[in-house]
Amino acid sequence: DLVVKALKPIWTDKPETASRLRGRIESILDYATTQGWRQGDNPARWKGFLENVLPAKGRIARVAHHPALKWRDLPQFMVELAQQEGVAARALAFTILTASRSGETIGATWSEIDLAAKIWTIPEWRLKKRQGDHRVPLTDPVLAILATMRAAAGTPAPAAFVFPGGKPGTGLSNMAMLILLRRMGRDDITTHGFRSTFRDWAAEATDYRHEVVEAALSHTVSDKVVAAYRRTDFFDRRRDLMVDWARYALASVESEGSAS
Repeated sequence: DLVVKALKPIWTDKPETASRLRGRIESILDYATTQGWRQGDNPARWKGFLENVLPAKGRIARVAHHPALKWRDLPQFMVELAQQEGVAARALAFTILTASRSGETIGATWSEIDLAAKIWTIPEWRLKKRQGDHRVPLTDPVLAILATMRAAAGTPAPAAFVFPGGKPGTGLSNMAMLILLRRMGRDDITTHGFRSTFRDWAAEATDYRHEVVEAALSHTVSDKVVAAYRRTDFFDRRRDLMVDWARYALASVESEGSAS
């Protein structure tokens, strides 16, 4: 198979590059199919095709700058997190379910939250990479967290932090979520590592295109030609992705809730 031949030489040595290439090939072949230029299944699709001949990304050794929880362990972790009290616990759950950076969560203000539209708009100046505002679709579990925080705040001002710190007018400490993890006995993982957990789950357990996942993570497009022609942030597909992510992450929490 030509796709396998193209990917195999770099699949283990350069997993991120190989994953992006696979996603690019999949998109091109999907486009060719819609134009009537080819027929049949997409040989670059991971689920049901390449997963049978190439090792999953999660099994490939790589440099881990941010120790991450294995995606299969996430549902049980979320059960343990749900048992924790305090603002830091709610902030960590929010961070995980939105696949956002901890700094983006800590700096979030109510002016960025549109509860009616179910959108969190992070302004460009707060993003790691300056690429325009980043819209985050808010799922029902995330809205429930926001409802809890809003109820605790009473009637917060638009400029008020969604996750307030211990002193009036301040946001949560940038160490609060890490301290929470340590209190839970999880010195082996970091808050930022949950973005890798999300990425690995999307790659290994779903059919979502690479570009959609990268857009959910607010990653820039490294290919300048592709970036120049992209006219979408895949928002509707990202909303579906985040719904599936929340459903997976909270499966055990909901099971325990229905059983009690």
